[in-house]
Amino acid sequence: MEIKRNGSQPSGKGPAEYFTGTVRIDPLINPPEPSRVAMALVTFEPGARTAWHTHPFGQTLIVTAGAGWVQREGEARQEIYQGDVVYFFPNEKHWHGATATTAMSHIAIQEKLNGSPVDWMEQVTDEQYGK
Repeated sequence: MEIKRNGSQPSGKGPAEYFTGTVRIDPLINPPEPSRVAMALVTFEPGARTAWHTHPFGQTLIVTAGAGWVQREGEARQEIYQGDVVYFFPNEKHWHGATATTAMSHIAIQEKLNGSPVDWMEQVTDEQYGK
């Protein structure tokens, strides 16, 4: 058994290569192999968002605070709120983040393939974000 005490893992800044705006990432779990799961609490300030990306085994988001937007490629952006649970299918191209006026936090749960839980792509443009 391993217990990760609150505050024992440092927060990180979402890298500009993969995020737009101010994003804080708080790691939750990242156990050693053979486990493939990874979890983090991600907080997006208003206007912040991910780049387009996919996950080899899909991704589950549990919205813990605020209001956000999610979009999968080829479909309209949708609103998400505290208590909502979002599932993206394996290799489904998507992005997620806060609304333009309200911060949003979610727990992100995904599995790793060959050590990586995500395949990053191009940034979401301001035009795409604003639609």
